[in-house]
Amino acid sequence: MTAVFSHGRLRLYLLKLLDDGPKHGYELIRLLEDRFLGLYAPSAGTIYPRLQRLEAEGLVSHTAAGGRKTYDITDAGRDELRQRAGELTALEADIAASVADLSTLAGEIRSEVRGSVRDLKRELSEATRQTRRTRWETQAPPPGPAPADGPHAALLDEFDKRLAGFTTEVSRLVRTRQFSDTQLRTAIRLLDGALDGLRRLLR
Repeated sequence: MTAVFSHGRLRLYLLKLLDDGPKHGYELIRLLEDRFLGLYAPSAGTIYPRLQRLEAEGLVSHTAAGGRKTYDITDAGRDELRQRAGELTALEADIAASVADLSTLAGEIRSEVRGSVRDLKRELSEATRQTRRTRWETQAPPPGPAPADGPHAALLDEFDKRLAGFTTEVSRLVRTRQFSDTQLRTAIRLLDGALDGLRRLLR
């Protein structure tokens, strides 16, 4: 859970969301995800136990239809919201600040991923050039005239195409998807691992 919701503040925000109208659990999860621009989304295991506690305290009620519970705030829940209006205002300000911080961090990580992709492409291109030089220097030419582009030209061309396609696809994914911090860090580790594997292969 994001730190802005520590010390029972998520409970208060759920009451605020339900004050806007009845909702089922996954609607609340989606609203929270939207509020954080997709950079944070609580799990069902975070939301439903809190809804159950709010119901046990008489602050919300639920109706069931089609196997799904829809929650609504009670008069007692509205009373609590009114009594804690100052806390709710402070919470909204903290959420806005947290979203700004998360957006900045996500932007920095996306820049780091793009930089890693550029570095990977550069190092793979250099590895390809080194491999071509090594093969020309260490392998005797085959009998008869050598192909215009040297031995293994077709395979090297295929490697270049795969490398270009890989770089294009990774760049597209980074630009079009909203990655979480964890996903971006994992992507960076995967790129680093792929590069290390190629270095070992080409030693």
